[in-house]
Amino acid sequence: MKSLQSVVSYLDTYLDIHAVKDGCWNGLQFEGSSSVEKILFAVDTGAETFERAVEEQADMIVVHHGLFWANVNPSLTAVTGKRVAILYKHNISLYACHLPLDVHAKVGNNAGIVSLIGAAIDGDFAVYNGTSVGYTGRFKKPVTLAAIIKKLNASLATTCTVLPFGPKKITRIGVISGSGSLSHMDEAVAKKLDLFITGEQMDVYHTARDAGINVLFAGHHATETVGVKLLAEHVRKKLSVGTVFVDIPTGL
Repeated sequence: MKSLQSVVSYLDTYLDIHAVKDGCWNGLQFEGSSSVEKILFAVDTGAETFERAVEEQADMIVVHHGLFWANVNPSLTAVTGKRVAILYKHNISLYACHLPLDVHAKVGNNAGIVSLIGAAIDGDFAVYNGTSVGYTGRFKKPVTLAAIIKKLNASLATTCTVLPFGPKKITRIGVISGSGSLSHMDEAVAKKLDLFITGEQMDVYHTARDAGINVLFAGHHATETVGVKLLAEHVRKKLSVGTVFVDIPTGL
């Protein structure tokens, strides 16, 4: 058992939550029990996530997509009120970490995807608000595009949408989980990458074809399960508390 204060302090420091300008209010978003024996990890907030925490008898929830965001009405009414009521009734704390979990070099979504497919990080990628939140990676030996697709589909329980306009064997990649942007696509082209991996689909068919680059869209949700799982395992080992990852696929 750990105190809530010690768990939050560790997460704040390890994830360096103030290093990246973000729209999410990263850190503790709802204070529940003062002690923590078990933490549920998930990608999203939502009543279903919170109800699963109750079923798992978790004292705390850690999510990638938090409940409170900048420029969003903070009133505890309607949907937000319904969600918070579950936390309040069951005395469960909520902790959120958005971009800091994307960018983290050890347990981050993007570093995790690079490692998952067998590459090694070799540079920064995908600038957002002045900070690179993704990574480029390099394989020691070229890997087929088909092998990468197979690995991602199996490991992330997803079905990649593929724009196969680059080389069939891949040496250099760029990864940005969740929602990439057209500027990230342009960056991938400028860096002469063989493959750009992101979550949500974008209208880049003709850019990819004309530039001769492969693009994989692996799903917003699927690509952001990676860091949450890695963080859950890290916390279990480091803080000696129970952890459980709960996947609630959105199909997006």
